[in-house]
Amino acid sequence: MPSALMYQARVAIFLIAIAGIFSTSPAQAQAQGVRPETVAAGLEHPWAVAFLPLGRFLVTERPGRMRVIESDGRLGSPLRGLPAIDAGGQGGLLDVVADTGFAGNRRIYFCYSEPAASGGGNSTALARATLAADNSRLEDVQVIFSQKPKFSSSAHFGCRVVEGQKEGQPDGTLFLTLGDRYSRMQDAQKLDNHHGKVIRINKDGSVPQDNPFVGRAGALSEIWSYGHRNMQGATLAPDGSYWTHEHGPQGGDEINLPQAGRNYGWPVITYGENYGGGKIGEGITAKTGMEQPLHYWVPSIAPSGMAFLTSDKYGKAWQGNLFVGSLKFGYLDRIELAEPFRGKVVREHRLLEGGGRIRDVRQGPDGLLYVLTDSPQGRLLRLQPQ
Repeated sequence: MPSALMYQARVAIFLIAIAGIFSTSPAQAQAQGVRPETVAAGLEHPWAVAFLPLGRFLVTERPGRMRVIESDGRLGSPLRGLPAIDAGGQGGLLDVVADTGFAGNRRIYFCYSEPAASGGGNSTALARATLAADNSRLEDVQVIFSQKPKFSSSAHFGCRVVEGQKEGQPDGTLFLTLGDRYSRMQDAQKLDNHHGKVIRINKDGSVPQDNPFVGRAGALSEIWSYGHRNMQGATLAPDGSYWTHEHGPQGGDEINLPQAGRNYGWPVITYGENYGGGKIGEGITAKTGMEQPLHYWVPSIAPSGMAFLTSDKYGKAWQGNLFVGSLKFGYLDRIELAEPFRGKVVREHRLLEGGGRIRDVRQGPDGLLYVLTDSPQGRLLRLQPQ
């Protein structure tokens, strides 16, 4: 069977099976428990939202702007003080998180596509800064990590930031997801570069001495795990475990729990195919020494944003569920797990279908879910229980 027809057959089989996984129709899903409420509108391709005191929000826009949104939804002016950003394609100003000690230090961390100082090219960079007391600018901006090598590409920057924990408390580290830069996918299997990796650093940019490749010749010490493609979702589960998801090619989006020093297989193993059909590499889905995903999607949903719900605002049935945004199909995926935070996916529910590409999803301090829709007129939505 030609590769394109083979892929179509696989999709048909999946669509038959999906009826038993996605347990609700669009109308049922809408009525199942959420009512979207617009907090703010008029955002140009918003990418990430962080929560500030007094009901304020900090939002990034991919073209290179960061804004504070007031509790009543008013958009602040773009913050001054951002570094140079190479915005274009999938690149620009991407993730942002507030430090767990923000109330005392007003520190934030953000990642973006950083242009080379000379000679062209770009890569993902992670910076820390202090948000001025009047919310007008960033101060003390410092780049604490820059992906190596720089490479001319407008794709696969990754760029989700998560603050690490140990025994339920912040441990002073940061995880950052890094894409394979698309045409450099073979780099994901090599430890002498940062392409297709999760990296882990301290908040000052130094390397934790318990990172898995510290002291290993030919390996970059910031690397936590490797063999990834393009991770645009990352979060901590309530038990402290670190979760990510990544875009597959044509099929094969994955959810993983990256462990120190483990190889997650891309591009040697994958459940996807080349765009337009045709196998990638040997066309295999498993190999000794390479980790299997916790879950994968065929066809791709183009996932972005990822959060666990710990509150009971939507009822006990939703507590402990994982939420993932779909860019391709424009819905929020509510994912039930067989066991809290570790078990396989047993059921998925499509919420907010038809509401637009979902770029980010977070649980707010009020226990409610918030999502960003990715468009030239993007919105920040608060999901109210029905």
